[in-house]
Amino acid sequence: MPTASIRTARPFALPAAAELQLIFARLNAQHFGGVLRAHRILYNRRLTSVAGRIAYRARTIELSAPVLGRHPDHLETTLLHEMVHAWLFEHGLPTGHGAHFRRKMREVGLSSIYHDLPVQRRRGSTRRYVLVCPRCGTRSLRLRRPSGRVSCARCCPRRFSARVELRVERIA
Repeated sequence: MPTASIRTARPFALPAAAELQLIFARLNAQHFGGVLRAHRILYNRRLTSVAGRIAYRARTIELSAPVLGRHPDHLETTLLHEMVHAWLFEHGLPTGHGAHFRRKMREVGLSSIYHDLPVQRRRGSTRRYVLVCPRCGTRSLRLRRPSGRVSCARCCPRRFSARVELRVERIA
């Protein structure tokens, strides 16, 4: 009897590029009042450690074909997550996963900035530093040591403050 080879789950058929544009338009009208400028939505087969990413100047949203091919039910929430980044950029707000981002995510009906999809871990990306706020105790993991002095964005969001300068701890 021949030995069966073990294969990963076969990807589901993902919507075509034209259908992605229609999904973008529907989500734009439904959650952003149609104010988002058009973005090119495409699949990227090389994205394996994230479900999606956005390029602001080129107005492009790339979705992971390998990740979303195995989990097509997460396509719309991933696209909506990237659209929140686009909305923040168009309104001149910080585009990271900070307070503005979390607030807008709640407004569009998403409860978390993270997903629980299995993604490949980047090679060599072991986090080596922990930044700790002396005031609120927030801990941030970083691959590289900060090049200069850094303060806690939660305690002093506008500019650097020596009162809440982050303590850098090296881990293994």
